Amino acid sequence: MEMIGDKLILRGLKFYGFHGAIPEEKTLGQMFMLDIDAWMSLKKAGESDNLADSVSYVDIYNLAKEVVEGSSRNLLEAVAELVASKTLKTFPQITAVQVKLWKPNVPLIRSTIDCLGVEIFRNRATH
Repeated sequence: MEMIGDKLILRGLKFYGFHGAIPEEKTLGQMFMLDIDAWMSLKKAGESDNLADSVSYVDIYNLAKEVVEGSSRNLLEAVAELVASKTLKTFPQITAVQVKLWKPNVPLIRSTIDCLGVEIFRNRATH
């Protein structure tokens, strides 16, 4: 879904986690990558040049880190959903969030593949 408007953009977040449906993924772990887009009005922050009028990128990063490096999940869908729902719950200024989550290296698949992943979009109206 393509949203129009202001947004915060975080690209290429990298964390080590233990998510997956295969037992080895839960014991050995692997790298996960995320892109996060968070829609909110940036007008006031742009005019004031004050971080208090925005949401800190570091706070969004730390939330994503906590989820991905936290409790093991079976599905990427569940990890992405948790990042999105916690983002909307934690930051009331954010009206919508898009999370792209992927495994850049999938050693258990015997094929040539760059990555496997999911992309979800959540907004306050449907959350």
